[in-house]
Amino acid sequence: MVSVSLISSASFRALFLAFCAVWLLPDLAFAKHAGITRHYKFNIKMQNVTRLCQTKSIVTVNGQFPGPRIIAREGDRLLIKVVNHVRYNVTLHWHGIRQLRSGWADGPSYITQCPIQTGQSYVYNFTITGQRGTLFWHAHISWLRATLYGPIVILPKRHASYPFPQPFREVPIIFGEWWKADTETIISQAMATGGAPNISDAFTINGLPGPSYNCSAKETFKLKVKPGKTYLLRLINAALNDELFFRIANHTLTIVEADAVYVKPFKTDILLITPGQTTNVLLKAKFKTPSANFAMSARPYATGPATFDNTTTIGILEYEKSASASNSNNKSLPLLNAKLPQFNDSNYAMKFSQKIRSLAKAKFPANVPKKVDWRFFFTVGLGILPCSQNQTCQGPNNTRPAAAVNNVSFVQPNIAILQAHFFNQSKGVYTTNFPTNPPFKFNYTGTPPKNIMLDSGTKVVVLPFNTSVELVMQDTGILGAESHPLHLHGFNFFVLGQGVGNFDPKKDPAKFNLVDPAERNTAGVPSGGWVAIRFLADNPGVWFMHCHLEVHTSWGLKMAWVVNDGKGRKQKLPPPPADLPKC
Repeated sequence: MVSVSLISSASFRALFLAFCAVWLLPDLAFAKHAGITRHYKFNIKMQNVTRLCQTKSIVTVNGQFPGPRIIAREGDRLLIKVVNHVRYNVTLHWHGIRQLRSGWADGPSYITQCPIQTGQSYVYNFTITGQRGTLFWHAHISWLRATLYGPIVILPKRHASYPFPQPFREVPIIFGEWWKADTETIISQAMATGGAPNISDAFTINGLPGPSYNCSAKETFKLKVKPGKTYLLRLINAALNDELFFRIANHTLTIVEADAVYVKPFKTDILLITPGQTTNVLLKAKFKTPSANFAMSARPYATGPATFDNTTTIGILEYEKSASASNSNNKSLPLLNAKLPQFNDSNYAMKFSQKIRSLAKAKFPANVPKKVDWRFFFTVGLGILPCSQNQTCQGPNNTRPAAAVNNVSFVQPNIAILQAHFFNQSKGVYTTNFPTNPPFKFNYTGTPPKNIMLDSGTKVVVLPFNTSVELVMQDTGILGAESHPLHLHGFNFFVLGQGVGNFDPKKDPAKFNLVDPAERNTAGVPSGGWVAIRFLADNPGVWFMHCHLEVHTSWGLKMAWVVNDGKGRKQKLPPPPADLPKC
């Protein structure tokens, strides 16, 4: 054993300074070492923020809006201590992180954990395994994710390169929605009256609405670029209820990654990004400084019968000028606008999503399950439920709008399902009789059935470890056909195919792409159509699946998969951490 006295004071001082340097280096420099443990502290606190000429107090992390960026490398372990200083119960979800054997850190309230109560804290502990690219974190309780969100940047392992040209600079661009009113009040009032919640007042780019809104010209995101340089834009849709079209005027984008999976690069002027999705694009700046600025515009793709926020958020792409040019020309440059598709252009939406394909190379294979153990057919859509007792609702015969998977509108339990599962205490918390097919057949995209009343309950599907699952999700036209971005926790899945109308189990599977399908964690069920996915249930735990339009999640368009432990030691879920919040 070496005694401490053998270390000279000079050596000790050098060690101490080196230790300090590691802590003081910025995140990106820190990210050069593969497989390290990174510590973050997230204080959930209220902050006054002014947008659209109005100041309101919002829930934030560390007083920042949008919240702080998490930067890590593939293989790193993250320890994120979340301390709740606000009156709301809070949980955070690390959207798209596989959470291999770390389901206790996944974050959806009452699914994997009880919420962190006021004055309490919880350390989210997980390792990033086999993933690199852009993801994001957000609150996963009620509508708090309206302001509680931020980017997750996962760099490749040290000395590993991107499978595309190294960009000059990387820029996270996160889309959000802004309400003048308090969002928790909006959703609680809607649930109390049985009506649809109020729509947002603006969309934002990196928290800023931009010049198309009243008194927001100064609240505009600006991206300054150097002529001839290539930029990697890390796009994230953190909006609550709207899929978005995005375009930069007079510029072409090259898509290189979706949901933290590299894709076959392809060029596009316009992209579609649903809530819960992330997309990395290369932007090649023009070689000569143009005499104009360029609008970076996002506006909704909306298919349902309900009203929506039909506005456009604009950021500005500006070119850096040489010193001589900026001295001689101080007048403001014209802003060139970006033309976007019609708000209901489902044809464009379908064509765009079909262009996204996995790289499917030896280094980045598309491991599509070739054999299928279990097949499921889920209808997703809207319906009605009777009003609660002592409540008057706005629907016919005192009903309220609700949403369901296979006619089951999910009821949130009072105890986290993962705890109940782990300790074999499911009785009174959940049942395992979730229907594998719709309870009755009808023309899903045609005339709705006379009875549109839904069932409700806390029902799950139980899967043995390593089961390969094929799932077809079918939109229904009850209360109107609508696109639904479905997000699966704990897994990536492969999008085998999609189509308009009713899924045909005899003809459609022949057209499935089993070679290079998109690998995602969130995929749109097309309006009046279907999508087919496959995934391997290789991650023990309880995994939430829900529509990422928050209004539909509030109405019950959600369910959970329980994946049992395997036989091997590394195929079992470890016990919960000591600081897991209690209900």
